[in-house]
Amino acid sequence: MKVISRIKALIYSIYCVICLILVVIGMKIFKNNMKKVRFIWAKTQKFFLGYKVEIVGEFDLSADMIIMNHQSIVDIIVLEEVYPRNLCWIAKKEINDIPFIGQIIKLPKMIYVDRKNSRDLVRILKEAKERISEKRVLAIFPEGTRRNKGDLKPFQNGAKAIANKLNLKVQPIVLIGAHDIINSHDFLVKSGTIKLIILPLVDRSDPNWLEVTREKMQKIMKEYNEI
Repeated sequence: MKVISRIKALIYSIYCVICLILVVIGMKIFKNNMKKVRFIWAKTQKFFLGYKVEIVGEFDLSADMIIMNHQSIVDIIVLEEVYPRNLCWIAKKEINDIPFIGQIIKLPKMIYVDRKNSRDLVRILKEAKERISEKRVLAIFPEGTRRNKGDLKPFQNGAKAIANKLNLKVQPIVLIGAHDIINSHDFLVKSGTIKLIILPLVDRSDPNWLEVTREKMQKIMKEYNEI
């Protein structure tokens, strides 16, 4: 089975690059409807990979920011398909700097983070405020990187700084099973079901709200044997 999964992973890698190129071209052509282009992209990925999505809970449409655990590139794909509002992903600068492919950050006005520049927060806050004024929802992985199995990585303070400075409403989402669909560590691609466990808005009156939220998310992951 691993051989088949790895062959599928190789085919998907080629397919994924082609799709990203088509998405960039599509966003250049349909500048006023980039969200639709991304939605179609996500739908085609779901069809190719053959996974199902199960949603537990409800999206709060008043949220300004969503925070999620990060297991796989499929995390982004799923949210682009099912989330009802226009997302603004906060991504690492390295993606932004990739020739041509970096346009997936630049064209739809996503926000990149330069982790090597400690003074970059001023620019990020300015751009985040602009995206919120455009009725977009910030989407961030507070772990800062993908994880395989095991406990959630410590949450970085970027999400907390942005939410506190801009007084944002934050909704946590726990993704279950995404790691099993696309496992980049072992170079495997399989079908299956991805669950989205949607939590209520966080209480930011608690100064430790990010740490408390991490504990709640980790508890849910343990219940679903994700840790």
